[in-house]
Amino acid sequence: MSDASASPASPAAALPKLTAAHITCSRGLADWLRANQVSLAFTSYQTGRLYLVGVDDAGSLAIHEVGTGRAMGVWADAQRLVLATAFQVWRFENILAAGQTMNGADRYYVPRVAHTTGEIDIHDVSVLGDGRIVFVNTAYSCLSLLSPVHAFRVLWKPSFISKLAAEDRCHLNGLAVRDGEVAWVTATSRSDVISGWRARRAEGGIVIDVVSGAIVTEKLSMPHSPRWYDNKLWVLNSGSGHLGTVDLSSGDFTPRAFCPGFLRGLAFHNNHAVVGLSLSRDGSFSGLALDDEMKKRDADGWCGVQIVNLGSGDIVQWIRIEGAVSELYDVAVLPGVRRPMAASFTGPEINEPMTFEM
Repeated sequence: MSDASASPASPAAALPKLTAAHITCSRGLADWLRANQVSLAFTSYQTGRLYLVGVDDAGSLAIHEVGTGRAMGVWADAQRLVLATAFQVWRFENILAAGQTMNGADRYYVPRVAHTTGEIDIHDVSVLGDGRIVFVNTAYSCLSLLSPVHAFRVLWKPSFISKLAAEDRCHLNGLAVRDGEVAWVTATSRSDVISGWRARRAEGGIVIDVVSGAIVTEKLSMPHSPRWYDNKLWVLNSGSGHLGTVDLSSGDFTPRAFCPGFLRGLAFHNNHAVVGLSLSRDGSFSGLALDDEMKKRDADGWCGVQIVNLGSGDIVQWIRIEGAVSELYDVAVLPGVRRPMAASFTGPEINEPMTFEM
């Protein structure tokens, strides 16, 4: 089967107009995606967009924007996307069969299920081995699951959080899954008062072992996006601009690469790390070691995505965004996907194509 029977309406026609975002990419990015048989996804809560990056039939880079409202954590595999937005968690499903295409895309993700949580400032989201969706409930300083009745179900909280309240006490933000279970989380501090983490941005950032409750390290600065890959715990030490690993015994952080931005969003594929970068801003992102690192390198900040070769630590491919988008939150890889597209639940394309199961 070559093409689906119906074509979606143009997403651009249904979305609010934005100040133009200028996107540039490294010359070899399309070839890298094709050689590694992977596509990318990244989110911008600032502009309410999910971006899908693949390669078209001519071998050129194809970037598809999907209007979602505030777009935060994203989890993906070849057939499904899970996305956290301002007050909901959405599940997107690919409707194309193997070998089927639509408008040149080999995956077309349609939003099928939305769970309303209310505004709890969800950050990272993932899927456990048993299929349950887990997310970081930053406002309430805990890990949560979806509940069929309530806004959320509490799965776990740090031992130093004395009360579940919508106070963003420690800025719990990232989660790492190992063998289908949540294994580690990151937080900006171990504060137990409302917004207490804001006075602890430069140091005291922590990684917690969820099973034991032990703090693995508190030597980081605004850590984000812990991920288990190649039998190592990788973390973005966002306050310094470094991707690196945390030793589970000593808690020591070993930098692997410096990326010129405030880092959030980390995924892996074929011995490469895909890292999201945001521009620094006044307030939460200022007054950090990152400022000195940038001055030392005579560097300007980036918003975009950089791909790091884990063997050499070199940045081998990149996407840079200027203009309307200055901050990203998360990134994901879509293995085995050539060109992904998706329907927005904010536009008319949600009605086409109308597929059904028999």
